[in-house]
Amino acid sequence: MRAMVERQVPDHGSGCPGEADLRLLDQWNTLQSGFRRLTDELLADVDRQAGIAPSEFQVLWYLLTSTTEQSAPMNQLAATLNFTTAGTTKVADRLSEAGLITRQPSPTDRRVVLAALTEKGQEVAMAAALALAAALRERVVAPMGPDAFAALADRMRELDPNPPRPCR
Repeated sequence: MRAMVERQVPDHGSGCPGEADLRLLDQWNTLQSGFRRLTDELLADVDRQAGIAPSEFQVLWYLLTSTTEQSAPMNQLAATLNFTTAGTTKVADRLSEAGLITRQPSPTDRRVVLAALTEKGQEVAMAAALALAAALRERVVAPMGPDAFAALADRMRELDPNPPRPCR
C-alpha cells in the first residue's frame, strides 16, 4: 500500500520548493547518495578481495545470474548495464584476455556477438560474489541488523519486482 505524500505548492515568488517538497528531496538525496557511495565501497571491496574491477564484476555477475546459458549479446550487456558500446567492448576485451569470457557470433544472427562465461569466468564470478556477500554482511547487515536489511530489500522489491536473481 502506497502512502500519500504531502505536496506543498512552491512559493513562485521565491522559486523555491515548499517545506514538504524540500523534505522529500532531502530524503531522496540521502537514499541515492547513500546507495551510490555504498555501492562504490562494496565494489571496491570486491576489487580488493577478488581482483575484479567494478565494471568487470558487473558483466560477470550479469552473465552468471541473468541468463540460463550464461551468455548474452554484447548490445544487451551495454543496454542493461548502462555502458556505452565502446565501454562494453573495452571491458569485454579485458575479460576475454583474462580468459573469463569468450565472444562468438550468434548461431542465429551473424550480426550479433555473444559474450559467454568460461569455466574460469564462472569461478571468478562466484569468488567475487562471495566477496560481495562478505562485504554486505560487514558494511550493511551488521550495522542495520538482518531484519532491517531484509525489510529494506522487500520495500525496494516493491519498486523493482523483477530484478535479476543470483544463480538462477
